[in-house]
Amino acid sequence: MIKVYGIKNCDSVRKAVKFLKSHDIPYEFVDFRATPVDLQTIERWLRYTDIKKLFNTRGTTYRTLGLKEMDLDDEAKKMWLAKENMLIKRPVIELDNDILVGYDETLYKEKLL
Repeated sequence: MIKVYGIKNCDSVRKAVKFLKSHDIPYEFVDFRATPVDLQTIERWLRYTDIKKLFNTRGTTYRTLGLKEMDLDDEAKKMWLAKENMLIKRPVIELDNDILVGYDETLYKEKLL
């Protein structure tokens, strides 16, 4: 079964959920706030995507924590993702052997339909 990771009030997550529902695709929703993602999950995701795509540098959390000034390497970014899930670009859709990061309707149609 597909898992959708994110937070309920995120616009991109809402769009992804709406897409799945409109195409009758069953999914399980995992809310970062209720069920934080651990380092092991992030490392699994990084087998399918690049840290640059997964690490959200455009969000409020990134700016608030002052991470730009820290000039983080990939290992440090991975640790921050595990410590502060709001740094993960949303949604993350976990498939059997792949993940989709962010909302991209064209990619969703290609991978999910």
